[in-house]
Amino acid sequence: MNETLERWSTRRAFILAVTGAAVGLGNIWRFPYITGENGGAVFLVLYVAFVLLLGLPVMMAEIMVGRAGRRSPVASLGHLAATAGASRHWRLLGLFGAFTVFCILSFYSVVSGWSIEFLVASINGEFRGAAPAEVGAGFEAFLADPGRMIFNHTLFLLMTILVVAAGVAKGLERLNNVLMPLLYLLLLMLAGYATTTSGFGTALEWLFRPDFSAVTPLVVMHAMGHAFFTLAVGACALMAYGAYMPDHQSLPRAVGAVAVLDVTVALLAGIAIFSVVFSQGMDPGEGPGLMFVTLPIAFAELPWGALWLSFFFLLLLLATWTSSINLAEPMVATLQGLGLQRGVSAALVGLAVWLLGLLTVFSFSSLAEWRPLFGMNGFELVSTIPPEIFLPLGGMLIAIFAAWVLPESAARRALGVSDSGFALWRMVTRWIAIPLTLVVLVAGLV
Repeated sequence: MNETLERWSTRRAFILAVTGAAVGLGNIWRFPYITGENGGAVFLVLYVAFVLLLGLPVMMAEIMVGRAGRRSPVASLGHLAATAGASRHWRLLGLFGAFTVFCILSFYSVVSGWSIEFLVASINGEFRGAAPAEVGAGFEAFLADPGRMIFNHTLFLLMTILVVAAGVAKGLERLNNVLMPLLYLLLLMLAGYATTTSGFGTALEWLFRPDFSAVTPLVVMHAMGHAFFTLAVGACALMAYGAYMPDHQSLPRAVGAVAVLDVTVALLAGIAIFSVVFSQGMDPGEGPGLMFVTLPIAFAELPWGALWLSFFFLLLLLATWTSSINLAEPMVATLQGLGLQRGVSAALVGLAVWLLGLLTVFSFSSLAEWRPLFGMNGFELVSTIPPEIFLPLGGMLIAIFAAWVLPESAARRALGVSDSGFALWRMVTRWIAIPLTLVVLVAGLV
């Protein structure tokens, strides 16, 4: 069997790697603004429910397919399908996953480049004493400047690709071991600071007292899409990591740890952000600009605000860096499966993502009025359709493959649990996760 040569050296390294893939823009940038736009606590309730009912079973399915195949996602799906006597066209699901990650990483890199710009600006004290209109105008001027946007996009993507090119042990694992603990330390510091602000109580009420009258089919679809996006499920990224997973590690236990860490990061980020926003009487439903307009204004009015704002943008940069590295890995693994060397594969992935990222860059300037589909511009297309439609669709197909196509003996061995544990996973995946994903997808699209 042509197994993947590299493996995570420890169980802890695998958990940190999967958490690194999951924790990023979804938790710190997207969760706060999408929660603000979708009713606060009621969105949080739906999001956590989808993490438990859909995210965990599908995450286990995706990792176990990679663990059973020990190849790149495309090769694993093709090999396992052939072994089961099923159509080898299942391997196309790996290509669909790679395309989904490709789209996501293209806007991810551009938005992450914003965090570089704002980290430098906050360290330089540029927001200190600035009027709200001045901060907003500064952000708009930055978005309208393709040169600055491209510079930061290029810098961030270079930071990402250089680590991926170094390999699993020397690149991904080493960086995850250092940056993930630092990320949690910074987040705990910011959450601790939030408790000292006047908006802390209001933020808790906003996040934890749901108004179920705010539930609509669109809110439900947003919550499901975000559960898949924040867990990095449905794009075969975790399938690549499953191929590197140690043989004797408990998959459900590792996945449970990742889910707890992921949701905790989102909650702590939400508490920190909304406490500051409510302290200044600002609107939590500000949309994507919440992070880059509302927060600098709010922090500027608080004691030691410039320092804490710098910490916040450092946190955002670290989270997006670890996540983008882990998202790029399956695309590199796919090209390696075609016979290319890792360095060449990483360079090709970086170039392709950089080129597609220009669509997002120019969506705020020369292509702002170009709306090719559904009235959305380029940035809105790549930041909405792949996370909210492609990821759930890919996750559903992966779950169907793992629960219905993969031979039971191979699935049981890859999951690594007792007979009753395997039966529970398969029942939940077959009769809850798959149908529920289909229902929500159809309802959201109708």
